[in-house]
Amino acid sequence: MSYTNGLDKPSDYFNTLLYTADQQANRVISGVGFQPDWVWLKNRNQAVTHDLYDAVRGATKALHSNSNSAETNQPDGLIAFNSDGFTVDTSWGNYATGNGYVSWNWLGGNGTASNSNGSITSTVSANATAGFSIVKWTGSGSSATLGHGLGATPKLIIVKNRTDTVNWFLYNHSVITPSSTNKIFMTLNDSRAIESNGTATTFTSVSDTTFGVGTDNIINGSSDNMIAYVFAEKKGYSKFDKFIGNGNADGTFIYTGFKPAWIVMKASSTTGNWGMFDNKRTGYNVKNYNLRADQTNTEGTDDAIDILSNGFKIRSTSGGFGGGSGTTYIYMAFAENPFVTSTGIPSLAR
Repeated sequence: MSYTNGLDKPSDYFNTLLYTADQQANRVISGVGFQPDWVWLKNRNQAVTHDLYDAVRGATKALHSNSNSAETNQPDGLIAFNSDGFTVDTSWGNYATGNGYVSWNWLGGNGTASNSNGSITSTVSANATAGFSIVKWTGSGSSATLGHGLGATPKLIIVKNRTDTVNWFLYNHSVITPSSTNKIFMTLNDSRAIESNGTATTFTSVSDTTFGVGTDNIINGSSDNMIAYVFAEKKGYSKFDKFIGNGNADGTFIYTGFKPAWIVMKASSTTGNWGMFDNKRTGYNVKNYNLRADQTNTEGTDDAIDILSNGFKIRSTSGGFGGGSGTTYIYMAFAENPFVTSTGIPSLAR
């Protein structure tokens, strides 16, 4: 059966890989299934940072989702992107022999292009099929637009100022409306609720060619090195939206149109951590192995969801991960199996 947007096999564009550290130099991690352009690593057994690398900034250059720190050079971390994975050295991504690691991997454009669609020329690695691009630019300190290369309007944007020690800013279309006066944002590196009273403008516009950034130093600092991970929704493959918890163990069902391989959720109307679930760390329901994007914690088992053929269902009464009665949560999800045909008609569950 053919699935929508040419995404017959989601694991050709996003894949989760598990491996065990051996702390040996030049360790090749293979089995991703493609050459990743964005790799997100976490040690499951130790309270250490999340390490995020991308091919646009270059190997060894790390950011940390749990921290507001500027970009750091890690010559003993991820040192190469390979045709079927990546290479790590003796520390970041390969620390403590016997420790379990998870890597979440996305396929971008496997190369970069200059994009002049916006008021600032950006460097972009875009995969329009999968609705994912990496956008690099030098900040102007004033309102600007950046080309993203997707040919579709983004619904999720994650921005980090690489130069300064400042928060990650996140845009999700379901809770933020871009405008020239918008000061609303969410932060990836902490547990705060959506911030609706910023001191400067943040996400100012989105279109099928560009997204707009405001005057806030965090999102477009003058002469600062900036990076954004930009996502457009693809039916049957990705979903970025919100839901409301019901406070019951027979919790809210969230329809995505596919069987999720990866889910991240966060309370937007109140404080709460960024909960991360995937289809590899536990192979059955209830999926109660979680990590937290905004914390260094080891892998926890305290909150639970069911991953289903057409979405996911909250199975916890915890307010942190989907269970808060009346609490609004945003989420991002990528598919293991599509559930929608190329004509947009739901297929039979598999």
